[in-house]
Amino acid sequence: MSDVAKVAGVSHQTVSRVVNGHPNVREETVVRVRRAIAELGYQPNSTARALVTRRTNVLGALAVDTTLFGPAQTLAGIERAAREAGYFLSIVSVDDLSPDGVAEALDHLVQQAVEGCVAITPQRELAHALAALPGPRPLVAVEGGEGAGFPVVGVDQEQGARDAVRHLVGLGHRTVHHVAGRADWLEAEARVHGWREELLAAGHVVPEPLAGDWSPRSGYELGHRLAERRAAGEEVTAVFVANDQMAVGVLKAFHEVGLRVPDDVSVVGFDDIPESAYLTPGLTTVVQDFTRVGTAALEVLLGALESPDHADTPVDRTVPAVLRVRDSSAPPSA
Repeated sequence: MSDVAKVAGVSHQTVSRVVNGHPNVREETVVRVRRAIAELGYQPNSTARALVTRRTNVLGALAVDTTLFGPAQTLAGIERAAREAGYFLSIVSVDDLSPDGVAEALDHLVQQAVEGCVAITPQRELAHALAALPGPRPLVAVEGGEGAGFPVVGVDQEQGARDAVRHLVGLGHRTVHHVAGRADWLEAEARVHGWREELLAAGHVVPEPLAGDWSPRSGYELGHRLAERRAAGEEVTAVFVANDQMAVGVLKAFHEVGLRVPDDVSVVGFDDIPESAYLTPGLTTVVQDFTRVGTAALEVLLGALESPDHADTPVDRTVPAVLRVRDSSAPPSA
């Protein structure tokens, strides 16, 4: 910084004001300082700045199963929102959900001197571990469930499931079968609950759900089981699948046994992965706005940083899900 000041012909303090965006610097001075910065290749020393300001401008992110579309897109939304707010994001992926595994991940973020943390907590086990363990505070959970003891931001999974079932019932289907996600995921649990409650509210029979693991392979296997139920005389005219990747497997299974979608069976997914619109037929699905979730999580976290006394005050910020109707759903055939 002293070298920049010498080349620009200004004081060290003026360079500091320009670097930090202080408004009370003449425009011609700003131009000279920036020209000197470019000429010398100057980069602010984040470690030195942290020693002076006691701020690192680094936030932490704890994530699980980022190979899956939902967690990956949620993490991308958080990173984008952090960058726009002027923060760096230090990301730790958790593979071991035991207390020791979660504690090790939290310790890594503490060592990075993060100012706060956003945790993508789709699994109840992880949400409970975060509530019980010391770690970076303030902490905001994404999809952390109710009663976590810290602020939670997430999509209204139950409402999205209810909208999917309401759409199919409104088309005239007398019941809707369900291919569920992993039982240890809070999102899967909420989608099962929404599916069941909407069927009961409409006075329809609730079939036994089939549990998958979010993968196309599990959807394919369970699609064949649904086809077997139909062949055995069970009324299978509509299926709500807990994510689009499993729905891809369901569609393939139905195609192999000669069931036409939506002529014979309507299919609705969840997530709106980029491929959904280009399947044959285009997949009706429930959209999650991951960018909005990331922005909301950062807003809550930054609010907690500004008001440390209220950092652990429970807050539930819910982002609505939106049904996107395409060609895979239609009235049941005669």
